[in-house]
Amino acid sequence: MVQVCPEIKLEEKEMRDVFAEVLDEIVTEDKRVIYLDADIMNSLKTVEFGKKHPENTINCGIQEANMIGVAGGMSATGLIPFVHSFAPFVTRRVMDQVHISGAYPNLNIRIMGTDPGILSGVNGGTHTSFEDVGLMRCIPNVTIIDPCDSVMLKDILWQTKELHGMFYIRLSRKVSEQIYCADSTFKIGVANTIREGSDVSIIASGVSVADACHAAEVLKKEGIQARVIDMFTIKPIDKEAIIKAAKETGAIVTVENHNIINGLGSAVAEVLSEEIPTPLLRLGARDRFGEVGSMSYLKQQLKMDIPNIVEAAKEVINKKLPL
Repeated sequence: MVQVCPEIKLEEKEMRDVFAEVLDEIVTEDKRVIYLDADIMNSLKTVEFGKKHPENTINCGIQEANMIGVAGGMSATGLIPFVHSFAPFVTRRVMDQVHISGAYPNLNIRIMGTDPGILSGVNGGTHTSFEDVGLMRCIPNVTIIDPCDSVMLKDILWQTKELHGMFYIRLSRKVSEQIYCADSTFKIGVANTIREGSDVSIIASGVSVADACHAAEVLKKEGIQARVIDMFTIKPIDKEAIIKAAKETGAIVTVENHNIINGLGSAVAEVLSEEIPTPLLRLGARDRFGEVGSMSYLKQQLKMDIPNIVEAAKEVINKKLPL
């Protein structure tokens, strides 16, 4: 059951701490689970996990393509590999291995891509992945999940352990804003309506969900009722939630920590164009590379911060089709 917190606030733990804790719990319960890392365990705080579970930990070194191949081989023997590196290095650097060594034979692999998009911050353009979702969307048998807080991350990790298939999970390493109450459970492939609204729908994922909620509060003060939808499963996309939002609000804004090309906005646009043409504005990176900067600076540069979400909502409302 999904329960939304009455107040959005910063979590007490970093998401990487939660990941390490949950991984420890999972491996303690199921020794088939193997953790593979590309020599950045310190960045995800899994060093202590590796010491505690040496037989379930493999540091593959800075050779991500080989790491995906190793994961594929392990899956073929009945093991359950959880693979980690920074988002650009477990997506664009390893596309052939993901495709041929994982998805094509429909193997059982969870790929954790940390610090996607602007979450790379001061690591700069080389570590910024505005294309990771787009790359993974093109590959059959891959489920893409973009958790917005640690409550969701914990539940998703346990769920994917029990499910078969290729999963790409985008993961922030730092403190996130808590959207959901503890012990909430989620259904992969089904979007969560965080707040109702009749004037416009704001569909977001990952780090952008909290900003969408804050923007809805600003709009409420101006007499605009905005629906906020957490589309945490980007593939397969929840078509029913999109169609329902289009029918009931008549205008949609998407916000994503990704290129608007072939990301969440594109997935929503595909549904609307085929099912129910509706005014849509997409916020996110616009066919550009990343740069060094703070979160607030990068959100402003990409025009995906709260003021820009508010303005986009007003703009798309003015484009509504006549009844």
